[in-house]
Amino acid sequence: MPTKSLQIPTADGQSDAFAAFPDGGGRHPGVLMYADGFGIRPVLRAMALELAEHGYYVLVPNFFYRHGPTPVIELPEYIGAEERPAVFAQLMPMIQTHTAERTVRDADAYLRFLTAQPEVAAGPVAVTGYCIGGLLAVRTAAAHPSQVAAVAAFHAPVSADGSDPFAQLAAPVHFGHAASDLTPEALEELNHTLDSAGVDYTSEIYPASAHGFTMADTDAFNSAALQLHWDRLLPLLRRTLTND
Repeated sequence: MPTKSLQIPTADGQSDAFAAFPDGGGRHPGVLMYADGFGIRPVLRAMALELAEHGYYVLVPNFFYRHGPTPVIELPEYIGAEERPAVFAQLMPMIQTHTAERTVRDADAYLRFLTAQPEVAAGPVAVTGYCIGGLLAVRTAAAHPSQVAAVAAFHAPVSADGSDPFAQLAAPVHFGHAASDLTPEALEELNHTLDSAGVDYTSEIYPASAHGFTMADTDAFNSAALQLHWDRLLPLLRRTLTND
């Protein structure tokens, strides 16, 4: 499976990125994949490669590039309860400075770069993300309704409090929530907000899951929830993107 390390020009510098795409040449539907707060690392590369095996060109940008190239901070091979406090002490200042304005400005550059790649088919792309990356995916899709055909966000910090741009979403959306992040009552409130905004969506709590359930290098990992994530994501992409 071909991969590339890339540099994406942005309004604020250069964002390093990882791309994976199918063997055999040709052009493939594009997917912009936002990492979780821990950033690009082996588990994210593996997920991008797995998605590429289904016929997609997958671009994973380092959205913390303003703080340095990947790896922005040194991560342990496994992020458990003992490791989390030290890791988050380094990450939280970066997360707090990553404003909605920065997200939209970067999304312009990421989508422009993705759609210009010779391996990417013409037409709309999909955006997916994990944790904070899920929120970035939503903001990207809201800012680019004509370019984004589908959105998926997993264990993402989305809410019904009016802070997220649901009314601007034109693409079908899937939200896969962690059971530790959202109560059934909060899910009902969020889904009511999505209904009121006219969003074409599915939104569900993944059973017995903790925040970060897709990430195999953390103590939140849940293999059944990861599989459910693929069971939701792949049909969404097949329905909304066209393979050449």
